[in-house]
Order: sequence, then C-alpha cells, then structure tokens
Amino acid sequence: MVDGTRLETTDDGFLRDSSLWNQSVAEALASIEALELCDAHWEILFFIRDYYQKFKHLPNARMFAAAIRKQLGEDKGSSRYLQKLFPQGPLKYACKIAGLPKPPTCL
Repeated sequence: MVDGTRLETTDDGFLRDSSLWNQSVAEALASIEALELCDAHWEILFFIRDYYQKFKHLPNARMFAAAIRKQLGEDKGSSRYLQKLFPQGPLKYACKIAGLPKPPTCL
C-alpha cells in the first residue's frame, strides 16, 4: 500500500501497472531493497523512465550505460558509478524502482 493505493507487483517485485508509479511509489520500492534514494538516484530513475517512454523498450546494460554517458556525461555513465547507486544491479533495480518492466536481459 502506498498513499492508500494497493500496488500489485510481479513475483520479482516489478509493478504490474506502471501508470501507478510516482515518487512515493519509487521510495516504497526502494525501501524494500534497503535503498535510500538521493538526487543521483532520481536522475537515473527519471532518465530510464524517459528512455522507455521515447523508445518503447528497455536497453541492455551496455546500451543503458552508453545512453547515460551520452545524455548525463561520462562520469554518470560509468559502471562503477551506476553500481554504487544500485549495488544489486544497475539496470534491473533502476527499472524496478522506476516502475518499469523487468528488462528482458536480466535474470
């Protein structure tokens, strides 16, 4: 439950209805993963949501980092930076917390 709305998730914890996503939902999903969101997380979360809306698909991990480098700069597109933000897996957990589907390349 977030803000009085019952959110349904997949067995992997991804939202079934991404239209219900908002910042409160993101914070609830992040807390399940023991992750406290900061401005750097939000930048990546909004980036991946925008990417998904523009291209109607999710990138693989390499494309994800390359797209971030192109738009946000070399430092933010490095695997070390992304791994620091999302230690359990940058693409998978950025998508999960951003309310997007599980990327097909993620186990």
